[in-house]
Amino acid sequence: MITDWNDAYANGAHIKGADAFPEQWAQCAEEFRARISAEGRSRLDIGYGPSERERFDVFTPDKPSLGLAVFVHGGYWRAFDKSMWSHLAQGAVERGYTVAIPSYTLCPAASISDITGQIARAVSQAAGMVAGPVHLAGHSAGGHLVTRLTCAISPLGQAAAGRLRHVLSISGLHDLRPLLKTDLNRDLRLDWAEATSESPALQTPRDGTRLTAWVGADERPEFIRQSELIANIWTGCGAETALVVEPDKHHFDVIADLTDPDSAIVSHWLSE
Repeated sequence: MITDWNDAYANGAHIKGADAFPEQWAQCAEEFRARISAEGRSRLDIGYGPSERERFDVFTPDKPSLGLAVFVHGGYWRAFDKSMWSHLAQGAVERGYTVAIPSYTLCPAASISDITGQIARAVSQAAGMVAGPVHLAGHSAGGHLVTRLTCAISPLGQAAAGRLRHVLSISGLHDLRPLLKTDLNRDLRLDWAEATSESPALQTPRDGTRLTAWVGADERPEFIRQSELIANIWTGCGAETALVVEPDKHHFDVIADLTDPDSAIVSHWLSE
């Protein structure tokens, strides 16, 4: 029985050297952006809505694009922006995909349902720029957002939804009701109704959905449970689901191999 819900969803406190990760991410992202921009293969700060943070960056391969891959960052819907994660486009770009990485308005300035709508607009606009299949990936809160777009009731338009091939939820949050018991909710401002309507595990997937829940074996038990939950429930709803529990990975390094085009996570994400 869980009695301390704040600890159940606390990641950094249980990861050695956690404080160093944000600086590492930012440095790797900046170096990748500089390199690919120097080659003329980036478009930065493309607006997809009226607010300041409704922007995405696009990185293109050095050959004809095979399709679109979108990565949505985490941070409990309260932290970070696209500039921290540019390097995570590298694996998909080197596999021949155009990659879009959006920012979004953070809680409490926006509700989670507002953010879902923003990411739907970002994906739709990016999909309009690139032909071919669409693959979505997100980490933590971003895993929630990309999974939420594949629900039968979703703000994602049919033009983009009809092109979805695979959704990769990395350490995703699929049932938001436990967060009502955490201090995070001071910013998230969830009530029971929104926690229910925004929980993919409580919704029906779109017909033809293919979803993988990918999580590190060294993560907090709640993140492993959340991944097991969506894979289990959506299988029963007719979706094609898979669960991957990657050995020796925790919440902050489970995304690291997205930089490697030959990694298991990239190969799985972009598989048809």
